[in-house]
Amino acid sequence: MKTERTLVKTPWDSKVFGFDTYEVQAISRKSLEKAARLKGHFTVKLDPSRPNKLLRKYGFYYCDTLVKPFCTERQFKFFKNKKAALDRTADVDDLVAISHGAFHGRFHRDFNIKKPLADLRYDNWLRELYKKHGAFGLMYGNKLAGFFAFSGNTICLHALGKKYRGKGLAKYLWSVALRELFNMGHRELVSSISTFNVPVLNLYSSLGFRFREPLDIYHRFTGRN
Repeated sequence: MKTERTLVKTPWDSKVFGFDTYEVQAISRKSLEKAARLKGHFTVKLDPSRPNKLLRKYGFYYCDTLVKPFCTERQFKFFKNKKAALDRTADVDDLVAISHGAFHGRFHRDFNIKKPLADLRYDNWLRELYKKHGAFGLMYGNKLAGFFAFSGNTICLHALGKKYRGKGLAKYLWSVALRELFNMGHRELVSSISTFNVPVLNLYSSLGFRFREPLDIYHRFTGRN
């Protein structure tokens, strides 16, 4: 009989933050008591329709709410712009320069995590995706304007450089990247976005995405070992 794994280490996060990090994969009194005996940082994902009383009892605090955008090729709405193109040979350091400081995720909202470390987490994630050939440069008018990173059919990270933001270019640049993913043979593309990130939610909606599976994210921090 297999034993359910209720507490899983996340070494990619502990490498950045300098303390043990875990994800609680099954919420129960037993799993939360186990977490309470350990030092480190813990993440729980909770269906918003479920009560959070037990999490609060064990010291978990709310950080974010995520939704999962999804889109089939039939739903996809392509926005054409002749200046928008992909660069499959972009240098990773140039992409990381765009990534650094461009995000504001759950670890940025966590008062126990220093912002430079939260930024570094995204930079390292991009580097790992790049190593696995999961990142494109986004070109506009023959200049690097942003990047788009993915793993399989999952869209992981994307951002534009500062001087390209707020100009209505994202739907054109995202269009060429999404079309490339569909051309790879994926029937459906998915992602995960914070509900407070209204501009990106609107962008996904304009491209034909719909939304499902909302999850509330709770953290708990009990210090270093």
